[in-house]
Amino acid sequence: MKNLLLALALLAAAPAVAQTKKTTTTKKTTTTKKAAAKPAAKTTTTKKTTTATKAAAVATPAPAPVAPLTEAEANTGLKEALTTGVTKAVAFASEKDGFNLNDDIRIPFPADAQLVATTLSALPGPVGKVAVEQATNLMNRAAEVAAPAAKDIFLNAVQQLTLTDALTLVTSGNKDAATQLLRKNSEAALVAALRPSIVQSLDQVGANAAYAKLIDRYNKIPLMTPAKNNLTDYVTAQTVDGLFILLAQQEAKIRQNPAAQSTAILQRVFGKK
Repeated sequence: MKNLLLALALLAAAPAVAQTKKTTTTKKTTTTKKAAAKPAAKTTTTKKTTTATKAAAVATPAPAPVAPLTEAEANTGLKEALTTGVTKAVAFASEKDGFNLNDDIRIPFPADAQLVATTLSALPGPVGKVAVEQATNLMNRAAEVAAPAAKDIFLNAVQQLTLTDALTLVTSGNKDAATQLLRKNSEAALVAALRPSIVQSLDQVGANAAYAKLIDRYNKIPLMTPAKNNLTDYVTAQTVDGLFILLAQQEAKIRQNPAAQSTAILQRVFGKK
């Protein structure tokens, strides 16, 4: 009897267990389906991103091609570079000790009077080495005083300059090509134009008097060939030479240093292409 009751109880419990297993299986299946749906969402996002990127690429315009430099632009740019260079070169030269303390342009004692300097420097007293050095300093001071007058003379020469092959000059390997051309075409005229200012400045700073005193002392030494005491031509030529050196340095700076390309035309002509 007991065995019969136990059998009936087991038969009654079987459907419930089966129902539980079925429910669990259903839940697992549902979970798996939901999990499988996630990659589809990611795929959709990736497609949207790719589409947006393509749209942005289509919307960004290609940079416009840079037009070739013209002969007229090169001409204008070179003259602008020389004009800027002259202005700065004269400003530097005009400062106190602009010549005297600049080893690149300092005016030395005249070469044809080196015997005067050597001989007098060996003498004791105020007419010795100190006097020679003082006279040299005054020559440089005269150049500094006369330099402002050189600005308009140089700028006029720049405007008169004919650049028959400006494009070649712009791309020249010589960083002072335009300065060299200006010097070749205008140096003699620049020396002649600056000479009156040098005459005045030599007297103004006392260079003529100091040099004349040295020459007079030298010419009194027995058996010495008399030396000339005119400084005008020498100091004028040296002043113009010094200004050309400073101008060449400024041109090179404009060609090589973007920070020195201060105007649109300088950037156009000398900027990196």
